[in-house]
Amino acid sequence: MQPGWRLWQVLIVLGLVAAAYLLRRVVAEVMTRWMRGQTGRPKWQLRSLVILRNRLGLIFFAVLAWVTYLLMQELTWPSRSYLVGLAATIGTAWMVVSFIARLIRNPFLRKIVSWGLWIYVTLFYLGIWDEAREALDLLALEFGEVRLSVLGILTAIVVIGVLFFVARFVSQTTAARIQRNEDISPSMRVLVVKMLQTVLYAGAFFIGLKAVGFDLTGLAVLSGAIGVGLGFGLQKVVSNLVSGVIILLDKSIKPGDVISLGETFGWVTTLTARYVSITTRDGKEYLIPNEDLITGQVVNWSHSNSFVRLDIFFGTAYGDDPHVVRRVAIEAAAGAKRVLSLRPPVCHIVGFGDSSVDYILRFWISDPTEGLTNIRGNVYLALWDAFQANGISIPFPQREVKILDGADGAPAAIGPDDGPA
Repeated sequence: MQPGWRLWQVLIVLGLVAAAYLLRRVVAEVMTRWMRGQTGRPKWQLRSLVILRNRLGLIFFAVLAWVTYLLMQELTWPSRSYLVGLAATIGTAWMVVSFIARLIRNPFLRKIVSWGLWIYVTLFYLGIWDEAREALDLLALEFGEVRLSVLGILTAIVVIGVLFFVARFVSQTTAARIQRNEDISPSMRVLVVKMLQTVLYAGAFFIGLKAVGFDLTGLAVLSGAIGVGLGFGLQKVVSNLVSGVIILLDKSIKPGDVISLGETFGWVTTLTARYVSITTRDGKEYLIPNEDLITGQVVNWSHSNSFVRLDIFFGTAYGDDPHVVRRVAIEAAAGAKRVLSLRPPVCHIVGFGDSSVDYILRFWISDPTEGLTNIRGNVYLALWDAFQANGISIPFPQREVKILDGADGAPAAIGPDDGPA
């Protein structure tokens, strides 16, 4: 810190930091206002612009530092710009690390990897990495033959974070290709993707530990003990996991199926290791544990095929010809949208009621995901219009009450002990 070019270089670097900070504030504000008006752009472009805006400080510092360094190289002795060049190199490395870290989705893991790499590149370019490494390695805890140092823990976190990113990239790429393969059933696609993710992430974790010299023998014994404890304490969780694998293997329920469980009716949107996501017509999403689907009674409307038969009941007056009623009802149902013509509707008499002749009308649809109540309503409306056009009446219950006169011509009184009239 004595007067001279070394002090001047430090002051220049601090001035560059201040200039980059001011430029970032001005440009970020202008960029934010501009991005708010870009509502029609794709989301990935807006997301990229946000990432770029958040790193304007590092970008401006790196650019200004390199420009200053090159000018000083031309205008003065090279030794008088050494610290400025070092700051430019470290700033550029920080900028690259910040962009690469965005590839890690998990926020906590992203921060750990970012700070770890920032510290590493800083110590590396300052030339004190070996000394810092030895100091971190001295800070350690020993348990018998197991030795945990701060250096080992930090290295393991960074290596596992990088391996997790690689596993995620490979998993997403492979899963996208599997989902596009029409030769594999939907349930098998989900099963293969889940198994692939489990293998990749578990492999990344254990390979990361092995890469930093961690002894996996003790971990195997510890994981066995933890597994026994989990087996007793988390029976429901384990049961759901096993049930999820069974559902995927026997293909009893797959994405896109229309099912009903109790009073819940909807279609399957997601199959996970613990639950099945069912979305109803009113937008509600139910998370049904896999165990309930294995042990309970489930109605799968589209298990082997998508054909669904619906029944509606109605009655007509005794004065209407039942042959005409059946013909009109069948024609009305056949004319409704979504009613299949390859499986034509049928109508049958099911009884003679107190006020009407009772019928059942049966028809088929092939798109239960579009709803059942709406198609029933459309068929009822078609029946109403057809009955109005053909003079067929729909009766309603009627009752007649007769009052009997007594012997003297007055209405008979009903006493408390006389019973009902």
